[in-house]
Amino acid sequence: MDDDRRRNVFVAGLDPFNLRLLKNVRHADDYAFHTLFDFDEITHAERFDMEALLEKARGVLRDFDGSIDAIVSYWDFPSIVMMPILRREFGLPGPSLESVLRCQHKYWSRSVQRNAVPRQVPRFARVDPFEADPDAPPLDYPFWLKPVVAHSSILGFRVENREDYAHALAQTRSGISRFAEPLEVLMGYADLPAEIAEAGAAQCIAEEIISQGAQCTLEGYVFRGETEIYGIVDSIRGPNRSSLERYEYPSALPEPVKARMRASAAEVVAAIGLDNSPFNIEYFYHEEEDSLSLLEINARISKSHSPIFDMVEGVPHKEVMLDVALGRKPDYPARRGEFRYAAKFMPRFYGHSDDEVVTHAPGEDEIRALEERFPGARIQLYVQEGLRLGELKHRDEYSHELAAIFLGASSREALHADFEELFDAMDIRTAETGKEGH
Repeated sequence: MDDDRRRNVFVAGLDPFNLRLLKNVRHADDYAFHTLFDFDEITHAERFDMEALLEKARGVLRDFDGSIDAIVSYWDFPSIVMMPILRREFGLPGPSLESVLRCQHKYWSRSVQRNAVPRQVPRFARVDPFEADPDAPPLDYPFWLKPVVAHSSILGFRVENREDYAHALAQTRSGISRFAEPLEVLMGYADLPAEIAEAGAAQCIAEEIISQGAQCTLEGYVFRGETEIYGIVDSIRGPNRSSLERYEYPSALPEPVKARMRASAAEVVAAIGLDNSPFNIEYFYHEEEDSLSLLEINARISKSHSPIFDMVEGVPHKEVMLDVALGRKPDYPARRGEFRYAAKFMPRFYGHSDDEVVTHAPGEDEIRALEERFPGARIQLYVQEGLRLGELKHRDEYSHELAAIFLGASSREALHADFEELFDAMDIRTAETGKEGH
């Protein structure tokens, strides 16, 4: 630090799990972390009142007796789009609102990506869910249908036929306002192209299926116009080819493939105009064709990757987020971690049965004992006995996420073996109509 005072960092949705990680960055004693929004009001709220949330944040910042040095978020929509508005109002460095929207607004982002790396972008089309005709699909089957802005795969549908399309449209019409209403407000702060502004926020994107191949995420940042990729994480999907089951770091992809991805990411980031911001960008590698497909880009770090970076690098990549927000070039990766490999496992219950009930789950003492038994393990349990899976917040359209389990190991084989042993010991059981299952 260039003086004796601590830097005041305001964190959207600060929660105990991520606060522990923030306090594990180098020189953590130089920072004072403050909550800007409560965790639930920007993550799992049924409705996001944007003007009320923005005004609440302004009040917290105006009333603070001290310097405001950074405003950050590692959460998805809506907080990531709120950040540039607040930074601009309080004179802090960061990416423009328009560049963040060009990342987060799926249709706008695809339009920019197509101009930058056309061979890596699937066919896509904008869909108005309230005007769309189930008998006139926007693309050949199969395709994905998603709101232009959402998170956690909510209202994301794999459409195989007319019946799927009709179902997806019906579900989207009833649920899209949760994302469209706040997006409409946030878009009002931006200078938008006519096509995006006139269509409004209650829109979807249809995309050609590209989920065959090896999926990975590049974590990087842009600082004063220079793009740096500091880590690549593999994303492994479950048997339904939709739900994510684990993240592994470092990536097992060949180095020449990683180099092509880094070059592509730099082109995309430049086309979007993102600057002074962390980002993550996802790709598929198709080995048979030796080709790349770009999935999406987000103007933030992936919070899910932070613990596994911590295990391998010895420092969570939240440090990158902090450095960029404070106007400093990051010094990352740190190369000082306890483990060579790390993963976030997301064990799931597959199926559409919201009436499935949890009949057994480990208690707090059992969780702590398992964390001690497996060095470095961190467990976030999302279920408890008596919970009906339909009440679970961690879910997508095709599965229910039971827990998040972070593990480190000296080899990939040991990593997978430890997970199998640990998850078996958790002994999570569910039942429907009297039948118990694992």
